[in-house]
Amino acid sequence: MTTTAPRILALLSAESLQEEALRLAAAAGCELELCLDPGGARLSWGSAPLVLLDDRAAQGCVVTGLPRRPGVVVLGEGPVGDEPWRSAVAVGAEHVVTLPEGERFLVHLMSEQQETSAGAGLVVAVLGGRGGAGASVLAAAVATAAVAEAHRCLLVDCDRLGGGLDLVLGAEDRAGLRWSGVALTGGRVAAGALREALPSADARGLLTVLSCGRQESVPSAEAVAAVVDAGARGGEVVVCDLPRDPGPVTAAVLDRADLAVLVVPAEVRACAAAAALVQALGAHGAGLQLVVRGPAPGGLRAVDVGQALGLPLLTTMRPQPGLGAALERGGLSETRRSPLFSAARQVLAALETAGGRGWAA
Repeated sequence: MTTTAPRILALLSAESLQEEALRLAAAAGCELELCLDPGGARLSWGSAPLVLLDDRAAQGCVVTGLPRRPGVVVLGEGPVGDEPWRSAVAVGAEHVVTLPEGERFLVHLMSEQQETSAGAGLVVAVLGGRGGAGASVLAAAVATAAVAEAHRCLLVDCDRLGGGLDLVLGAEDRAGLRWSGVALTGGRVAAGALREALPSADARGLLTVLSCGRQESVPSAEAVAAVVDAGARGGEVVVCDLPRDPGPVTAAVLDRADLAVLVVPAEVRACAAAAALVQALGAHGAGLQLVVRGPAPGGLRAVDVGQALGLPLLTTMRPQPGLGAALERGGLSETRRSPLFSAARQVLAALETAGGRGWAA
C-alpha cells in the first residue's frame, strides 16, 4: 500500500512566514506540520524530513535543548541582518533562506526531502518478443493493477512507434505533457513536479502516464533515465514499455529495472524473433523473465518457449475474447478474473519479490 510521507516541520512565529511556508509547501507537493513552540515540536523533531525555523524559533530550540539534526533551515523575510545567521549557527542549520528571493531554492529543497522520505520505488520494463506481441497492453495492465493496490504508478512510453500509451488507457484527451513537451537532456527531475505535469489516467490521480504522441521523435536515453529515476526516487511503481530495439533507451531502462519481462506469443516464428532480441540485449540490468501469450496454434507449450529462449517462465496468458474491441472503445478497465489482469498481477507480484517488498495483493 502507499504510505504517507512524514510532514515537514515548521516552527515559525511570524504569521506571514507561516503563510509563505504553507504556499511553497503546496507548490512542492508537501504537507507541513505547524508548531507554535519548540516543546510541542519534540515528538516530530527527529522524524521530520525537513525543519523550517525563524530566528526566534531557532533560539527557542537551543534553549529547549533539542538535539542538532540535519535538514534544518532558518527562514527570514526581506533584507535580514545578522540575527538569522547567529541563530542558524546556534541551532546547527544547514541553510538560511531569505524570502521571497529564496522561494525557488526552498521549493526545490522541500521536493527533494519529500522524495527522499518516500523511499525507493520499483521499476519494471516490458518488451515484446516480436511486433504485436502485446507488450504495451500488458505494461498498461501492470500499471492499472498497481493502482488497484493503491500504489502510485508512473507509466513511461519508450516506444515512439507504438501509437501512444495514452490511447491504450483511454487517456488521449487528458491534459498534460507528452514526450514532445518534455524538454530534458538528463540530470535530476523532481518527482512531484513531473507528476503534476503529466496526464492522470485514473480517477484517484495515482496513475500518471508519459506517452509518445502520434508524430514525434524518440526520447533520448538521458531523458528517459531522468524520468525513470524521478519516479523511482519518488516511491512510485515505474512501468516502462520498451521498443524492440536494443539501443541506448532500452539499455538505460534495463540498467535501472528491478524486473524485466519479455512477452512472447506461443508461436515458432515469435520464438525465433525473441531469441534474436534476447541475444542482442546481452546482460543489461535485471535478467529477463518470460510471459507466454496464447493461443498456441501449433501446440507450442509455454515451457518449450522458455527452454528455447533460456528464460525463466514468469506466467502464461490465455487469449482474452473481446480485448481488442474493449481497447477500441476507450481503453483498459480492470476485470478481476480476466487473463490479461491475472498476468499483470503475477508480474506485479514478481516485481515486489525482486524489489524485496512485502506489499499485500
